[in-house]
Amino acid sequence: MDTHQENFHHALKFQYDLCIGCAHCTEICPTAAIHIEGGLPVLNPNRCIDCGRCYSACPVSAIYVEQDDFQTIYDYKTPVALVPTIFFAQFPEKIEHDSILAALHYLGFKFVYEVEESVGVLKHIMNEKLMNGDCDKPVISSFCPAIVRLIQVKFPSLVNNIMLVKPPLDLTSLHIKKHLVENCGILNEEIGIFYVAPCPAKIAAIKSPVGEDKSSVTGVINMNYLYNKVLRIIKQGTELPALQNDHRNVMTRRNLLWALSGGEIALLKEGRNLAIDEVHNVSAFLEKIENEDIDNIDFLEVRACDQSCAGGILCANNRFLTVERQKQRAAHSPVRVSKKFNELIQNFDYLADNSKVGKVQPRSMDKLDNDRAVAMQKMEKAFKINKFLPQVDCRICGYQTCKEFSFAVTNGVIGLKSCIFVQRLLNENNGISADERAELAKKTWGVQKLDINNIPDDLL
Repeated sequence: MDTHQENFHHALKFQYDLCIGCAHCTEICPTAAIHIEGGLPVLNPNRCIDCGRCYSACPVSAIYVEQDDFQTIYDYKTPVALVPTIFFAQFPEKIEHDSILAALHYLGFKFVYEVEESVGVLKHIMNEKLMNGDCDKPVISSFCPAIVRLIQVKFPSLVNNIMLVKPPLDLTSLHIKKHLVENCGILNEEIGIFYVAPCPAKIAAIKSPVGEDKSSVTGVINMNYLYNKVLRIIKQGTELPALQNDHRNVMTRRNLLWALSGGEIALLKEGRNLAIDEVHNVSAFLEKIENEDIDNIDFLEVRACDQSCAGGILCANNRFLTVERQKQRAAHSPVRVSKKFNELIQNFDYLADNSKVGKVQPRSMDKLDNDRAVAMQKMEKAFKINKFLPQVDCRICGYQTCKEFSFAVTNGVIGLKSCIFVQRLLNENNGISADERAELAKKTWGVQKLDINNIPDDLL
């Protein structure tokens, strides 16, 4: 299995005709994947982890999420909706669960499965792996694809700590195909499994999965998009189909709580286990782990969104209300069910045998040079430049930090004179002209922002 992919797929895209060059995206990015040139954001695809922080920070909606065309579901005789449990928690309490299912069938889905139906299987797999000591400690969850990518590009020394097991999304998808082919007589090529994604990282992970050649999921649907379609159908009072012979696996409390912060570690039998959410919190914690400032931890549940998947940027409603509704549903669900009411437990051996993923490879954020000796020289130069810089991280140069700017200078992407503090020093010694300063500013921030004619005369 080839786990060395040339490029990450990215679901986040810039819409430059809307962009105002505010640089909010540059400031918020946890991997410094964005800098500004000519007044517009430039993405470093090797750094982007599709966490969506830039999407949330953009004040003019100039960043969008690329998804599959919804009409694609009709290309398959048996389209299946693979829906996270938090999708149902987006809806007001007065809308019943069966109404949402019926609306999904009305849209054309033949079957509706909830992603977390495989959590009962995954619980046994995870505990067995932890007991066998298959990973370095602390063992790090592989559930959140944005965090897996974060480790690949920013904390490569921790890739061996990642638990190499498929998340519920993939296990449930494997079960769906096996069940529909063997028990319903449906041909494999007639089945299209469409995942309803709460975040761009899940979309990116399906398009270019880490540790696998190809995802078993056919396509991806934006959760916010589908939520609005379903809500519109229900509000219009459309006559919905009866749910006869609908697929039903009884969801337990552990299934429903998995998607929330702390839901994963609640399944583990023993050890010192921590749950951390929001990508900047995770990054700060992993840095302490990498520096060995924190030890004696057995397992880390780490997720990029605040409140875990309930805080995904493609969720339609408030994350705290979503968490509340999810917990209410869990409180009214059984603690456990027998195999009779869980098809996936019946397929335990098959899913366990196919639960492993290939080794996760580290990825370099920036390659200074193919020659290691030259790369070391460049790194020393970058450190020297960074030490000279003021460390105020003002971002006037277009880069997130002085450190990032120093590497860009070393790589010849930008000149040292683009630092406004360097310009001030040179100006005092007649080392730079006003015209040169203006040209450097235009190169970073564009001509429009520096047009004196934009300022009304009465303000000058």
